[in-house]
Amino acid sequence: MTIDNKPKLTTIATLPEHYFLENIAVRADGSMLVTALNRKELWWVPAPAKDATVGAVLVDRLEGLPMSIVEAEPDVFYVSSMAPAALDRFDLRGWTPGAPVNRTRVLTFESHAAGLNGSCLLAPGVILIADCAAGLIWRVDLTEDGLAGTAKVWLRHDSMAPGTDPERAVHLTQTFSIPYPGANGVRAAERSDYVYYTGSWEQIFMRVAVDPVTREPVGEPEVVAKGIHAVDDFCMDENAGVAYITTHIDNTLYRVPLDPVAPATEATIVVGYPIDHRFLGPSSAAWGRDADDYGRVAYFTTDGGHTPPNPAGIIKPASVVRIEF
Repeated sequence: MTIDNKPKLTTIATLPEHYFLENIAVRADGSMLVTALNRKELWWVPAPAKDATVGAVLVDRLEGLPMSIVEAEPDVFYVSSMAPAALDRFDLRGWTPGAPVNRTRVLTFESHAAGLNGSCLLAPGVILIADCAAGLIWRVDLTEDGLAGTAKVWLRHDSMAPGTDPERAVHLTQTFSIPYPGANGVRAAERSDYVYYTGSWEQIFMRVAVDPVTREPVGEPEVVAKGIHAVDDFCMDENAGVAYITTHIDNTLYRVPLDPVAPATEATIVVGYPIDHRFLGPSSAAWGRDADDYGRVAYFTTDGGHTPPNPAGIIKPASVVRIEF
């Protein structure tokens, strides 16, 4: 199902073709951090003027493939990586673009942490990280100073399982591949005790209840929506009771109710049908930080159609796209 009132798309920043932009975080000043996983880079994008394209600045190069970004305290961000599976802390307090950044290795994961992917802040000092290759969600508890952490398996469920077909493995670089992703995006609701996540291989959007004290999962996860091919990361508008879910290789954005009892027909394609060449390979989403942005203005990373299969048949520059709903 599609909608008639189309959101407004604006490309605000680009990086060259074949840059795989994976994740995005919006800072309080409106600027953004973006991971380029296949280049092992973290980029800074200045707060855009309306309808203007801005230039990105390289923040740092990492050892592994940088995936997701979490702001754990004001202007302190944690970036998870694959190959090796690790968590790095970036302290941007007082940082200026082009200057060296204060980076600390917080945690190196056990060897079976094969595919760190989406992440979120569950509680102060507690980060959840989806592992798309191991089919689970990790919990990381940070020390009081935030400079170290410990990891344990928070939840494992069949809905998080990665693909079993070797022909559908994802080649992230020329030398590193993972199975078709399982657990992918993960977000903690701020107004209810639920954590939501996507399972790409199972084509599913799930949620699980969370104990408000221990922040551990309670009971079995439940299906919110299913049958959405290539589900990836997402953002949630809890005021409207919906999630906006990217479908990476399908080049679409779905709006899906957060309530599992809502009719399945309420899942709608809001961007990408027909295909929009400004929105090829969407991978992640984050709300703007201006006072009236929540639920109205979000920012998305794209890889420009870099990841096959590519139904658009073309490759564009990787980009950060603003969508006004």
